Amino acid sequence: MHPTIYKPDGTTHTVKEELTPLAKHIRDTILATGPISIAQYMQLALTSPIGGYYTRGQVFGREGDFVTSPEISQMFGEVMAVWYVMHWEMMGRPAKTVFVELGPGRGTLMDDIMRAAKRFTSFYESIQGIHFVEKSPELRKLQHDKLGCDWNVTATVGDKNDTGKTPLSSVSQHYGGLGVGWHDVLEQVTVDRDCVPLVMAHEFFDALPIYKFEKGESGKWSEILVDVSDSSTTPVQPTSPAQLRGSLQSTSSVEDSSTSHFKFVRARGVTSNAAMVLRDQRFDSLFDKGDRVEVSPESARVMIQLADWISANNGMGLIIDYGVDWTQGDTFRGIKNHQFVNPLSSPGSMDLTADVDFSYLRFAANGKAKCYGPIEQGSFLHSMGIQARLQQLLQSTSDNKVQKDLVDCYKRLTDVHSMGRVYKVLAVLPNSSEGAPIPFAQPTANSS
Repeated sequence: MHPTIYKPDGTTHTVKEELTPLAKHIRDTILATGPISIAQYMQLALTSPIGGYYTRGQVFGREGDFVTSPEISQMFGEVMAVWYVMHWEMMGRPAKTVFVELGPGRGTLMDDIMRAAKRFTSFYESIQGIHFVEKSPELRKLQHDKLGCDWNVTATVGDKNDTGKTPLSSVSQHYGGLGVGWHDVLEQVTVDRDCVPLVMAHEFFDALPIYKFEKGESGKWSEILVDVSDSSTTPVQPTSPAQLRGSLQSTSSVEDSSTSHFKFVRARGVTSNAAMVLRDQRFDSLFDKGDRVEVSPESARVMIQLADWISANNGMGLIIDYGVDWTQGDTFRGIKNHQFVNPLSSPGSMDLTADVDFSYLRFAANGKAKCYGPIEQGSFLHSMGIQARLQQLLQSTSDNKVQKDLVDCYKRLTDVHSMGRVYKVLAVLPNSSEGAPIPFAQPTANSS
């Protein structure tokens, strides 16, 4: 709680939250250049070396700010392993495969997949390596240790700024000396032409930067930006008219924004971002005045590359995230201590996220690869046999508490009132593939 100060005249105001080094950096950037896009704010708050959220290590699990499906139960990763094995069989059992995971968290999901894969000897022997697309030095170290990589043979980034031994490549002692590599972006991942990539993107797209726009009375789109809060309680100087450049006006604030050093503002004119991001005609035809939309060009860029890569290498991919199959306008939020909070408060102290627009991902991949779904996570897990796996685990123990925990975890992953409905699964296969992957129907058509 931030203290309330009572003035002699009877009025009150709330003292601003602490101005951290990262908050100061963002504030100074805005004061120097003017209000910034939500996308730029997200990039700074999540990945800045000054104190970005993902430069910390312990952000997952009960001790962190949120819990992902792999952290809830091993059953999640085991079911994913079965999906890859089944479709490896359907593809004619290619001799060489390689796993590629985007946003691997602590490495729990890949560890569960690999452990389950050991039960399928021929499939396991086809795996030539693991590639992680991960920028965070701290998370790379957690992934390194989770897979039992050997620090004695680990190559690190090795530049003068890397004082914490950020892994670059290593071998996994848990998985027979299998090679493990780390990359900042998907473009850096290379595989042999005869090696089939098995791609996983679990809770990856929800953290990619978004832009936000609102359709005005004139029918034109205005961008929602982030500015310095210039109320009387701020410890910094108000934004001057010169810095505003006459182009902005205040917009409605989010809850509890009075203590934050930042606020949302609405651009009066059409910004270059609006002109570039919303040039597709469907944004004009599908939305009315007053509607807002959140769009992630970075998601489209990654999806295009992923689709091209999967088709070119005859691979397969799963995208699992929370979201819907249409464009929304007000899902940008912060997550801290397992609660939704003001996303502009204390940058670097919370995860920032927005619902994934699966229709936007499918549109980006159109013509480059075949997309199936999205279908609800609960439906996917049930179709792939999670109930049978639950029964096996229940029969393996007589401990009532362990059994109850297993059932509770199963319900959390699959129940429509928990993660079973809000999380969706999208499959991506090459254009040359024939037949729909299990448990999907035919390729999902794109709306015009």
